[in-house]
Amino acid sequence: MSAQTSFTSGALPQQMGVLGGGRMGAGIAHAFLISGSSVTVVERDSESAQAAYERVAASVDKSIARGGVSESREELLARFSTSTDYGQFASAQLVIEAVPEIWDLKVSSLQAVEQALGSDAVLASNTSSLSVSGLAEELQRPQNFLGLHFFNPVPASTLIEVVIGKQTDQALVGASRGWVEGLGKIAVVVNDAPGFASSRLGVAIALEAMRMVEEGVASAEDIDNAMVLGYKHPTGPLKTTDIVGLDVRLGIAEYLHETLGERFAPPQILKDLVAEGKLGRKTGQGFYTW
Repeated sequence: MSAQTSFTSGALPQQMGVLGGGRMGAGIAHAFLISGSSVTVVERDSESAQAAYERVAASVDKSIARGGVSESREELLARFSTSTDYGQFASAQLVIEAVPEIWDLKVSSLQAVEQALGSDAVLASNTSSLSVSGLAEELQRPQNFLGLHFFNPVPASTLIEVVIGKQTDQALVGASRGWVEGLGKIAVVVNDAPGFASSRLGVAIALEAMRMVEEGVASAEDIDNAMVLGYKHPTGPLKTTDIVGLDVRLGIAEYLHETLGERFAPPQILKDLVAEGKLGRKTGQGFYTW
């Protein structure tokens, strides 16, 4: 049975869920909520669930202040809930997993969600680099699984990378384009490969920028300005690394190094900064001081 049977022409799902309510998960939940879906976020404990609720509510307030939504705060939050119970996903037509980029955690999380879903529901991962086909092999309904890679910060980003695994039902390609359009964003569709398109290119540039700092070619600020002013990047590769998180970038680089070879070997400066706990904006120090 086609995984698209729950949808009409790729229309946004009436009921959707997000596993993980951190910065990315909350951003994904907010995007669907203000676009008309009812959204449930499931977290590992009640404290995390409450924090996720507050993140989404704060994003809703910002959208209302900008005049970006027609519904009231009360109307929007009436369609939003958080929980610690996977069973709350039972009526969801789409659930997007947004837990950290750790293979075993991704697999166990996706398997637990799949057990709670109806047979026609679609399950997606927000992974930025891990193999969608490999994750699908760990699931009972791999045809109903794909990658939906959102970008940080979700409200400001217009891009969503749709990643098609080897077993993904082709009906989901068209359906997912419709979801992205319904969110007011633009889809880039790629076949599953290490790092997809965005992470592979973005990390390659960032790693070379780190090597340039390591070799004393120029300061982080000057390297970033070269890309911002010369190539019209909105932020340079090193500031972007600080925003994403140096630990996240290191994890992706290690995976790409393992799968694609030496050109993705993480520079020593990146490994040292992570070991020192200098992870970028979230810790106040990375290649920049925040």
